[in-house]
Amino acid sequence: MAQPDSKKIFFENLSGAGKAIAVLTSGGDAQGMNAAVRAVVRMGLYVGAKVYFIHEGYQGMVDGGENIKEATWESVSSMLQVGGTVIGSARCKEFRSHEGRLKAAHNLVQHGITNLCVIGGDGSLTGANLFREEWSGLLTELVEQGLIKADAVQKYSALHIVGMVGSIDNDFCGTDMTIGTDSALHRIIEVVDAIMTTAQSHQRTFVLEVMGRHCGYLALVSALACGADWVLIPEMPPEDGWEDKMCQKLSANRAGMKRLNIIIVAEGAIDGSNKPISTDYIKNLVVKCLGFDTRVTILGHVQRGGTPSAFDRILASRMGVEAVLALLETTANTPACVVSLCGNQSVRLPLMECVQMTQEVQKAMDEKRFEEAVKLRGRSFENNLRTYKLLAHRKPECELPTSNFNVAVLNVGAPAAGMNAAVRSAVRVGISEGHKMFAVSDGFEGFYKGQIKEIKWADVGGWTGQGGSLLGTKRTLPAKHVDKIAEQMRQHNINALLIVGGFEAFLSLLELLTARGKYDEFCVPMVMVPATVSNNVPGSDLSIGADTALNAITTTCDRIKQSASGTKRRVFIIETMGGYCGYLASVGGLAAGADAAYIYEEPFDIKDLQANVEHLTEKMKTSIQRGLVLRNENCNENYTTDFIYQLYSEEGRGVFDSRKNVLGHMQQGGAPSPFDRNFGTKISAKAMQWVTKKLTETFRQGRVFANTEDTCCLLGMRRRALVFQPVVQLKESTDFVHRIPKEQWWLKLRPLMKILAKYKTSYDVSDSGQLEHVVRNRPRESDASVAM
Repeated sequence: MAQPDSKKIFFENLSGAGKAIAVLTSGGDAQGMNAAVRAVVRMGLYVGAKVYFIHEGYQGMVDGGENIKEATWESVSSMLQVGGTVIGSARCKEFRSHEGRLKAAHNLVQHGITNLCVIGGDGSLTGANLFREEWSGLLTELVEQGLIKADAVQKYSALHIVGMVGSIDNDFCGTDMTIGTDSALHRIIEVVDAIMTTAQSHQRTFVLEVMGRHCGYLALVSALACGADWVLIPEMPPEDGWEDKMCQKLSANRAGMKRLNIIIVAEGAIDGSNKPISTDYIKNLVVKCLGFDTRVTILGHVQRGGTPSAFDRILASRMGVEAVLALLETTANTPACVVSLCGNQSVRLPLMECVQMTQEVQKAMDEKRFEEAVKLRGRSFENNLRTYKLLAHRKPECELPTSNFNVAVLNVGAPAAGMNAAVRSAVRVGISEGHKMFAVSDGFEGFYKGQIKEIKWADVGGWTGQGGSLLGTKRTLPAKHVDKIAEQMRQHNINALLIVGGFEAFLSLLELLTARGKYDEFCVPMVMVPATVSNNVPGSDLSIGADTALNAITTTCDRIKQSASGTKRRVFIIETMGGYCGYLASVGGLAAGADAAYIYEEPFDIKDLQANVEHLTEKMKTSIQRGLVLRNENCNENYTTDFIYQLYSEEGRGVFDSRKNVLGHMQQGGAPSPFDRNFGTKISAKAMQWVTKKLTETFRQGRVFANTEDTCCLLGMRRRALVFQPVVQLKESTDFVHRIPKEQWWLKLRPLMKILAKYKTSYDVSDSGQLEHVVRNRPRESDASVAM
């Protein structure tokens, strides 16, 4: 149970003076570990603590000497965008012995370290907890051996442990997402997208093996993200006779004019008898039964490498700061905790509760209790599996329910990556529910012109990885053409609407709700799924497309900063999209390691600009070579990108020079990120299931009649849950002039960016994670959390 909320406090009340914090990475490396190390070091230094690196994981702690070094602010510069872990990681047999842990304790005491931040998997964290439990006994032994003085036992009486989970497998119970998982998915999807083009050219079948010896998360989510024909994971072995069913599915897809097949296999995939299923076995099976040209690709350590994604950088930075706060607040009686992500919120969970549940999953799999293993993985995993089955395997016509309802799907507003995944999901779930699905081209402009046609299951094949909007989308609002739209609704007997879009989609629903008073045709269930790079839709913390835009910004900023490598000191002024919403500038700034981000929501004046220039000037006098400043396109009508560029150029003369870059529509283009593909798929599936429920509830006397507020909703991500909210109730929380919500959760991340850029600021910790307990069954709404 969560502790009651405390009143608002700020981090100034949590002093780290006199404390020593050590950070280490252990076990397998994962992209984003460096971002976590950077956040721990800078937050630790910021609150006045001494911070130490422990190089080479537990091996470095046992060996001591040069492996334990004091960290400085500059020592973590330029590591945010680097994959792996720059402080090294090693598996250490010696730490598993009592003698090894005794050496480690001695080395920590010599540096006065009693606070340990461990970034690793369940084995690393279990080892840390054992070390903590033995700590007082280890100190007593060291005194007896004359290695430390007796008063050291009292001075260093307790060892405090906080863990962060760094693992690409996402196999740790208690958190929706582990550091490195999203980046690994990026690597997998990049390969799958590339393979699909060659497979299509030669009409080939590809069998891809991805990592996951004990957890099928990467295989399952990548299958969901690319629309794979078949997936094999250790948590849910296929039923007997699966070989024939798989071949029938592959053959049926080819008969439906599909030129390729993709099968994704987790490296730990097993059958019902716990026997491994190899990629070669599957290849030989397909060749023998179908005669298809089949190739095997094993991704291997490619999945661990490369630059961390924007999601992993932000997650790791938030977790690193949260870990330091947890260490500052800990007492001798506080259990070792792990900092986790639940939905869009940081939480702290007892470390051993998480480890025990993780071990229970493996035990359930060993004992062939596979359904229980899936449930133990958490609702997010369970929901992924359910959604994949729903979208990948079409039921025969005779097994489909017959609802006789017609549902229309359309895109409204600017295009956003992930829209097509959302439409595919809506169409296939709708068909599975027995509805006849209709696609409307070009938004409401196409609607009133009659550009409406039935869309079938096969029509949306291959849509998941496509950027933009294949249906076509326009910003046209329905109010001016409401009579013609009503006529089209009548002609096609449309019983429900599902709209995928941004702020214009929200306005459209409000207009259609008003039109119900005049036209009965709009008295049908209507739901909106938020999709816009600006992430400015009220009622939702996140929108489809925003993650892809963030990755575009982050990648571009990395390249821009690298362009100054080895040259004189340089500051880059970069303009981002977003309208009046500063989400992309602020969160992109956090992911790219920006020094400042100017946004409309946080007014600034010439004094603030001058202070930023002076701050950068001071930093440039040290070893820092590059500065990064982001500006939201509408943050201020007078302080334009050109103005800020000229100001920095003039005021920084002699210390640094400046360059500017307007990113423009590259933020809207490109293939959707794994996050946006899966978020779009899952949220749209949930929206369509809501449509089915409302159609059933409002069908009376041979017709659908829905005229209540709760039949015109927006489905949004709110903290830990996906929530259906009547659009009329969101009006009060919306700034219609500037097209943004009046309250935005990500504003709380801005002080984090400033702290990591060495600004003096206040950090509100009232919303930081409270110690909770691992829950086997969270409320059902939370299963479609922001984490994939």
